[in-house]
Amino acid sequence: MKIKNWDMFSFVVAYHIALVALLPAFIHVFSWTAVAFFLVTYTLGGLSITVGYHRLYAHKAYSANPFFEWCVLLSSALAFEMSALKWSYDHRIHHNYVDTDKDPYSIKKGFWYAHILWLFDYKRDFDKSLVADLMKNPHVMLQDKYYGSFLLGVNLAVFLLGWALTGSALASFYMGFLMRMAMIHHCTWFINSLCHTYGSKTYARELSAVDNAIMAVLTFGEGYHNYHHAFAADYRNGIRWYHFDPSKWTIWVASKLGLVKGLRVINEVTVQKSLVSKDKQMILEHISHEMDEYATELKAKLEELSVVFEEKAGALMLKARELKQASADQKKQIQQEIKSLRVSLKETWDEWVEVTRTAAKQYEFAH
Repeated sequence: MKIKNWDMFSFVVAYHIALVALLPAFIHVFSWTAVAFFLVTYTLGGLSITVGYHRLYAHKAYSANPFFEWCVLLSSALAFEMSALKWSYDHRIHHNYVDTDKDPYSIKKGFWYAHILWLFDYKRDFDKSLVADLMKNPHVMLQDKYYGSFLLGVNLAVFLLGWALTGSALASFYMGFLMRMAMIHHCTWFINSLCHTYGSKTYARELSAVDNAIMAVLTFGEGYHNYHHAFAADYRNGIRWYHFDPSKWTIWVASKLGLVKGLRVINEVTVQKSLVSKDKQMILEHISHEMDEYATELKAKLEELSVVFEEKAGALMLKARELKQASADQKKQIQQEIKSLRVSLKETWDEWVEVTRTAAKQYEFAH
């Protein structure tokens, strides 16, 4: 790979060298206050990317008032990940061309390329039409225009605050700047590399993106990456109650405080319908040349179950729409019908899961 972005390369190499070189000196001024300061700045910087850059700007999963936007745009200076406009542009390119040569950080070019090397190789061919919505946002455009000033102002203020709290300029610089920046960077980069390599493919098995619970902890919920690539418009990445997704919780709390609105959610039936369609296509393609008795039965079973599931899902959605327009007298009857349909749909879904899992084991393909 030929390095094109020498400024980016020099910056990344320099702060990694500083992390190692200053470690002995930092040990002498170590304090738990410095550690706490790192955790606070790491959390604020990380959430500004996940809640703001990613889910608000890149995917428009919800809308926010000016106060919330400025909280995001200012705290994003702690992450050192470009302006919201440029970050969102690159990320939309990634989703539009994932796993192809046009993907800026395609995993097909190798783990380390997707992780960090792409930064030194990538040249942004800026197409305004891809971020036309963001270019109409005066807050986003102001941050983009004066991004250097934002970086300097916010980080200088944070450094001085850390110095006052820890009593050490070195401790503030090391933990509140170098360590914080390195952790945010590598955790973000691991979404592009690790979360396209190691994990489970629960929602979009045809893509390289995977769900990785460990990375979800380190990236405030971004580790549920397979679901995200399947349903990028959802403001949640972790859709189960037990999924660790602080970004989702932050957005939800903000909505209750009136700071954000229009939270976009993909309902469970829509998710399952998508899975049935994708699973059927993938399995049928995989066994298209199989001529044994089991393959013949499997093809017929997949067709049958997919039709049944589609019919039941359609009926359930129809009843849900009827419920919204029903009179008080009709609602009880419709609610009972919806309950019965949900039970029936779950039975079909459970059967689908069992059939596809058995097929995966029989023909030894990832599921």
